Amino acid sequence: MIALKDNLLLAEKKTKEKHFLAVDFNLYLITDRNQTRGKSLIKAVTEALKGGLKAVQLREKDLGTRQLLALAYELRELTLKYDARLFINDRVDIAIAVDADGVHLRQDSIPPYAVKRLSPKLIIGVSTHSLEEALNAEKRGADFITLGPIYPTPSKLKYGKPIGIETLKEVAERITIPLFAIGGIKLENLKEVMDNGADGIAVISAILSAKDIKTATGRFLRLLT
Repeated sequence: MIALKDNLLLAEKKTKEKHFLAVDFNLYLITDRNQTRGKSLIKAVTEALKGGLKAVQLREKDLGTRQLLALAYELRELTLKYDARLFINDRVDIAIAVDADGVHLRQDSIPPYAVKRLSPKLIIGVSTHSLEEALNAEKRGADFITLGPIYPTPSKLKYGKPIGIETLKEVAERITIPLFAIGGIKLENLKEVMDNGADGIAVISAILSAKDIKTATGRFLRLLT
C-alpha cells in the first residue's frame, strides 16, 4: 500500500513538472488595445517585453479574422525577437497559422483534448471561475488555467462577484497544473495572491494602462521572483 501511494505521488510530481516545463513564465499579459492610454497595442506590448515579459495573450474579440490575423503575425514576430511566448485567445486556427506557442480557451470553446489532436505542440490555457471549472479543465487536458476574478475589476464584471482568496487557495490545493490568478491584481495585493497558491498572475490594465509600461512590468517580475 505504501509503495502504491509513493508511485502515485511520483507520477503526480512528474505530471506537474511536465506542465511547469511548458509553462515557463509567471507573468501573463492579456491584451486590450482599449486600455493602452492611446498607445498602439504593438508599442505597448513592446514596452512590456523590454521590461522582461515572457508571455502575452492576444485577446481582441471585436476584430475580424483578417485584422486579428495581421495583428497576430506582428505579435509573433515581436515575441520571437524577445524570446517570449505568444498565445491566441480562442482562435485555434489563427494560433496554428502564425505558429503561436499556445491558445487560450474559454469555457464554451473547443475542449483542450480536441485542440491537442489538431496541434499537439500548442500549450493550452483555459479560463476558469470556480473549483469545478478548474478541475474540469485539468481533466480535459489543459496545461494551465487562469482563475478569477480574485478581486473586483471592471473587465470581469460579467463573471459576477469576485471569487476571493479562499477559492484561490482551495483550487491551488486541488489541481496539479499551473494556476494564474486574474482579476484586480495589483502590486499591493500580489503577495497575498502568491501566498495563497497562485503560480503566477494574469493582468491587463495593471500593465497596459501604466504610465511607464516597461517599469510596471519590471516591478511585477521582481516581486514574482
